[in-house]
Amino acid sequence: MSGVELTPIDPAERARSYATLVLAFVTDPAIRWLYPDADQYLTHFPRFLAAFGGRAFDEKTAWRLRDFSSVALWLPPGAEPDGDEIVAVLTESVATAKHEELFSVFEQMDATHPTYPHWYLPWFGVDPARQGQGVGSVLMTQCLIAVDADKLPAYLETPNPRNISFYERHGFEVVARTQVGDAPVITMMLRPAR
Repeated sequence: MSGVELTPIDPAERARSYATLVLAFVTDPAIRWLYPDADQYLTHFPRFLAAFGGRAFDEKTAWRLRDFSSVALWLPPGAEPDGDEIVAVLTESVATAKHEELFSVFEQMDATHPTYPHWYLPWFGVDPARQGQGVGSVLMTQCLIAVDADKLPAYLETPNPRNISFYERHGFEVVARTQVGDAPVITMMLRPAR
């Protein structure tokens, strides 16, 4: 198995990191609800990825396995996704008929998001060709060592029910769920400080 590199991903490798995440989310219920057509998905999802988690590169908390089989974009305490860019991307790229449900989901996610210091995981993905081989667990374990050094909780949202047990194995607990209209259920999870 590849070694773990918990060092900042080099700016030249940002595109390669996004490529892994684009592969990892190709069947994600929420992302494909946003972008049901392959062309839409491949065109718009990378920009949404960057708006929602790109600050992890600036914070030097974008981590990966050496072969890019697994990538995690964490936001440390005080760092937040680029809200204005998220709204711009979604407004421009998602079908107008979905806007009311979409922005209602985001309002509910925002209302549930912790307001106290915590680590936030907007994106964590494994290349589908490597899923089921333990590479996600290797990276998550190493990431949580870094997170736990701050003795703060960690928080995430997942729209994929298959991922809940993975996160539970790593100490996350379901704290809330939200759904609006025909948008997929979003599950919010918190890992207490250790």
